[in-house]
Order: sequence, then C-alpha cells, then structure tokens
Amino acid sequence: MASSTSSPQQFELGLDTFGDITLDATGAPKPAAHVIRDVVEQAVLADKLGLDYFGVGEHHRDDYAISSPDMVLSAIAGQTQRIRLGSAVTVLSSDDPIRVFQRFSTLDAVSSGRAEVTLGRGSFTESFPLFGFDLANYEELFEEKLELFSELRKEGPVSWSGNTRPDMHSQMVYPHTESGSLKTWVAVGGSPQSVVRAAHYGLPLMLAIIGGEPAQFTPFAELYHRALKEFGQPEQPIGVHSPGHIAATDQQAMDELWPHYAAAHGRIGRDRGWPPMTRADFDATAGPTGALMVGSPETVARKIITVATALGLSRFDLKYSHGTLPHEAMMKSIELYATEVAPLVRENLHKG
Repeated sequence: MASSTSSPQQFELGLDTFGDITLDATGAPKPAAHVIRDVVEQAVLADKLGLDYFGVGEHHRDDYAISSPDMVLSAIAGQTQRIRLGSAVTVLSSDDPIRVFQRFSTLDAVSSGRAEVTLGRGSFTESFPLFGFDLANYEELFEEKLELFSELRKEGPVSWSGNTRPDMHSQMVYPHTESGSLKTWVAVGGSPQSVVRAAHYGLPLMLAIIGGEPAQFTPFAELYHRALKEFGQPEQPIGVHSPGHIAATDQQAMDELWPHYAAAHGRIGRDRGWPPMTRADFDATAGPTGALMVGSPETVARKIITVATALGLSRFDLKYSHGTLPHEAMMKSIELYATEVAPLVRENLHKG
C-alpha cells in the first residue's frame, strides 16, 4: 500500500481551472476576455483565503478562454502574495521546451519564487496541427522534450540531441531561477509508462483522476515509488487533480453542477465517441467512491481525505471550473473549499 501523507504542513490544497467559457446573467456565453478576468479574480480569492496553489490549463478551442497560461499567471502574480502559481497542464509536446522554461522562470521572478510548471502530453490535440506537429510523433515528441526540459532545469550549459528540434551544444538558457530549480510536475492520466517516465527524471507525479474510482490509482502510486528507488531517485511528492464543486449541501452542489458538467461532457464526447452522460452516471461518479468531488464541505473533505490517505498524496488540486458553470457559483465553491474543506482535511490528516 502507498505510504500516507506525513503532515498537514506538507499537505497542500490547490485549485485548477481551464478557463472554461461561462454564461452571464442572461444565459449568453461570456467573451473570452471577460472569462480571463474572472479567472484572475478567482485566483485572488484563493490567495486571500490561504489556499496553496492555483493552476491554469492550456487549450486551443472555442470553449476555453486560456491558450497562454503563463500570461494569465503573471497577471495573477501581480495581485497575489503567497499562493503558488503554475500550469494545469502545459502541453510540452507541441511547445518548445526552451521557451516553456523561459516563460516559467520569468513567472518565478515576477512572483518572487512562486512558480511551478506541470508538463503533460495533453488529452486535447488541437495544439498539434496548430503549431505544425504530427500526431504520429505523439510519444516521441513528449519523450524527447521532457528529456531536454530535465536538462534545462539544471540551469547549466545544455548539450542535447534528438529528432524533434535542433541540437544544443553547451548552450545556456536564461533567466535562471533564484532558487536554482523550477518545480516541475509530470501529469499522468492512466499510463504506467508515463508513471515510470516521471520517476526516471525524478519529477513529482500529478495524477489526473477525472473518472472511475480514485482507489484504482493506488497501483500507480506504488509503481511510482518502486520506480524512483530503481532509478536511484529521491522520494518525490504525488498530487491528484480531480473535478469537483462545493455548495452548502450535497443536493445543492449536485444540482448546480449537473447541467454544466453534462453539457461539457457531451460536447467533448461528441468528438471522442463517448455516449451521452445520464444523471445516473453523474450520481455514480459523485458517489462516495467516485472521482467527482461534489457535495457539501463535509462530503468533499471526506473524499479528499480518503484519496490522500490511499495514494500517499502531498497535494490535492480541485478542478473547480466546469463548462458553463457561472463565475458566482465557482467563487462560492472556492470560498467553501478554502474555509471549510481545507481545515477539515488538514486536521484529519494531522491526526492520522
């Protein structure tokens, strides 16, 4: 069994958003610019209420407002004091590792050392044709670019060769971070190979658990710890990113979230051949053992504690934005997460 998280000081509670296009008071979609300003406001609230992390995802579709997370995070950095800021995720496969490092080391500077980056292959593929990458090279692109990024993190002269970008010969990349290391997570959706890859580079693991039962991911945590030992790497934190919504009662939270969650699922599902989601499907995913963290503060706290204990987590990130769910409902969810869920989780894990 995976080891349990050690102390409340080390356990972090964060938020993730993809900047989903929401609805205004009349039921019309908000302009992307308005949504981006709403995301900044959500992050400022999270900082004010003492949450640990705020992550912004990258997409290149009309149902998401944010294609440049680091730009939004820089705006947030100027209005916040302590919350750590990062991506959720950066699609490294269709980006340039050097530019990713430079953007996030710059974010680290303007935020006084609060930047992180979460690297992934991306479950959406729009960025590949947009930036001229062949999906046939999906695996090779990520493997090579992660290898290069791991070298860039050392902040010394870089020599590297591969097939996906020009070689480097003892070249320096600037700016360096003040701390000498940019915290870098690898996001994994459900591939053992990806878990082992993160361990190979000695990078923290972020498990995206967006469906099914979180308990099914326990073998991934165990595999990660074994692989770290086999590669001679030090222990690294494991985090989980899961969707959820919080309201005063379980029923209110589920009723508020259901139509927006179902619509978003249907829109993405039409592209991927998924069957339409039923309310029974939703209720099952929101149940005691499901991945959807929806309900009252007590219900959500209990589910987070269960997952954190089973997987030995150091951080849990609530993906609080869901399709057209209104800004006001998200702000209330953030407030309850920070003021009621977080204390319950930390107190319980400390007792454990």
